[in-house]
Amino acid sequence: MFQQTYTLSVTTQGPLYPPSEIMDEDGNFVVIGAVTTRADDGVTTRWTGAVVSAQSPVPAFGERAPYTIIERFEPDEPLPKHLGDKVLHTLPLPLPCNNYPMVFAPQQYPDANTEDRPSYPLHRAPIPDFEPEHGRQLDRPVTLAEWVRASGTLTVTLEHEARKARFSFTFSDLLPRTLYTIMTLREHDLDPAGPTRPGPLGVPNVFVTDRSGGAAFEAVLPNPFPDPSQEGGNRVINVVVLCMSSQMSHGGAIGRYGLGGDIHAQLKFPQPMFHEFTTRA
Repeated sequence: MFQQTYTLSVTTQGPLYPPSEIMDEDGNFVVIGAVTTRADDGVTTRWTGAVVSAQSPVPAFGERAPYTIIERFEPDEPLPKHLGDKVLHTLPLPLPCNNYPMVFAPQQYPDANTEDRPSYPLHRAPIPDFEPEHGRQLDRPVTLAEWVRASGTLTVTLEHEARKARFSFTFSDLLPRTLYTIMTLREHDLDPAGPTRPGPLGVPNVFVTDRSGGAAFEAVLPNPFPDPSQEGGNRVINVVVLCMSSQMSHGGAIGRYGLGGDIHAQLKFPQPMFHEFTTRA
């Protein structure tokens, strides 16, 4: 039995564009992740924090352009009060600064990319068919200071003669009484020549945190780490823990809109992972 344990990092970012899956009340992206800036030889990227303008240039999918940075910060250091107090919002629709050519739930919502709606505070994001008497559990503003307290660990274990892998998570200080999902990022999901659709880590793939933001989740995937030398493989290279502001699950899809419209990355790895694992069909 081969097993490894990892510590996840706080983020607000999915792919590079949109720069973040979280906005502030002024309509700026609040980025914790890979921040692109101009360099002497082009564009450089560093894992850090920044408030980024929604008017930032948007390159072609697979390329990079420097973000228009309003303010920088280090997410691992104490946040200045004016940043820590920022109330976190969803992205509006259509998604700003987006170059990712993907419909996240093509069978359920094939026209999701055509919808139009404003940005909402996370605790006021639309929930279909919701009525006040239903008792919304996340009923207060979520601040950046609260968001960055989240932590999580992942243990990956090979099973069934390396035909399957078990993913076991433990979380602390996520948003309380909130629905989350976990997605896999595979090596071809961001391939400009033909991106594959990001999918859930297991089905069902959702969990609800307790009143202190604690939770555990476990799923088993068939052959998630095929040999890189094998043609047609699509290895899992990252996992992303997503807050579901819509409080909905979507079967084999991770969300309706993706990218901050209804799912919001809170924990992931800053770089591709799981190189040490190989599974087989």
